[in-house]
Amino acid sequence: MIWQTALLAAAVAATRVFGPETPTGPYKHPASLSELDNGDLYLVYYGGGGEYADATAVFGSRQRRGGAKAWSTPVKIASDPFRSLGNAVVWQAPDGLVWLFYVVRYGETWSSSRIHVKVSRDRAATWSDSSVVSFEPGTMVRNRPIVLASGEYLLPVYHETGEDREIVGPESTSRFLRFDPKKKEWTRSGAIHSANGNIQPGVAEVSPGRLLAMCRRGGGYGPETRGYIVRAESTDGGRTWSRGVDSEFPNPNSAIDLIKLQSGSLLLVYNHSMHDRTPLRAVLSTNGGKTWPRALELATGNNSFAYPVVLQGADGRIHLVYTSDGRKVVNHAVFAEGDLR
Repeated sequence: MIWQTALLAAAVAATRVFGPETPTGPYKHPASLSELDNGDLYLVYYGGGGEYADATAVFGSRQRRGGAKAWSTPVKIASDPFRSLGNAVVWQAPDGLVWLFYVVRYGETWSSSRIHVKVSRDRAATWSDSSVVSFEPGTMVRNRPIVLASGEYLLPVYHETGEDREIVGPESTSRFLRFDPKKKEWTRSGAIHSANGNIQPGVAEVSPGRLLAMCRRGGGYGPETRGYIVRAESTDGGRTWSRGVDSEFPNPNSAIDLIKLQSGSLLLVYNHSMHDRTPLRAVLSTNGGKTWPRALELATGNNSFAYPVVLQGADGRIHLVYTSDGRKVVNHAVFAEGDLR
């Protein structure tokens, strides 16, 4: 434990990508990131005057491989003339198609939202028209899809109900949508129920057909003494799920991310607190999520480090994006799996 405590003492250095001065509105939250097959990094976020402001839109920016490593000026890639937008997720499928999933808010609260999608066939240079993935009110997206051993894509989504902007109700559930690339069809695929509600699942396929999901807890945002990340498992490729139970990791009603690394290890990124979005921490499991003995502090201090997204590039480096400073700054950090070992 002494070794692990020493390891956690230093935070990973992060680069400030965009802040309030970037002319897409002061609000920039949350961010999502994908590495394209040509080595470029492509980043998206939804921006505007605030979380519930009118005319929020999704913006995209690129960092070219081998270039000056500067991010391009964000450009608007999704908007709606009558409605505001929310969480955006960008992901490139094995066939090269780039998917942009995002939330469109049809009413006053997120419980009115639907998931929309655009695709790009030229590495996010241009985008298709928008179409609807899920028509059910209250269905939203937050984390990237994964490719299952079956070849199908599994998109983590969630369903939120109620009109209270400060509470995630106990009936809120993490859900999944399944895409068959041969039939080009989306179908529903299982839900995770838990005592206090859960949303925004991160998912990894530990072995063919066996999946682990870690989810943001339900409830409020005030001081808590029993607020934990919710854990669930599936043994049939995500078609059905065990009941969600509290894991050992605290959660201040804030987003998490979970990915499977090239080595087969699992990486979980979360806020190690029950009431604050600080610190931001990564933990590593080498036995399919049974134990998580290695940890690394990613960001710490008197701030809010929110909505982490991690991916492992083709070169093995792990990229992290998250927002801070009252959801007005997008940050990018790079570290290695070895930093947790």
